[in-house]
Amino acid sequence: MATQPGLYTIRIKGRLGATALSAFPSMAPELKGSETVLTGLLEDRSAVFGVLAQIEALGLELIELRQIPATPKSHRRTQRRDEYDISG
Repeated sequence: MATQPGLYTIRIKGRLGATALSAFPSMAPELKGSETVLTGLLEDRSAVFGVLAQIEALGLELIELRQIPATPKSHRRTQRRDEYDISG
């Protein structure tokens, strides 16, 4: 069963350095206090599980995984990923 791409945020305990962050090239990192938040578009369930496997393989502590509902900025249909507003 194929799934639609989705925007995800992943909270990880600790402040990841450049080497650890390089394991998540499709995710944008943000440091928030003593946590690292990764945000990015994951193409399907397999990609989500791949990121989770990478977190486990690196011995990182997952705090939260959340899919962010994306809503179109306008009513016209578009294929561009940057046309979505996640502000809710």
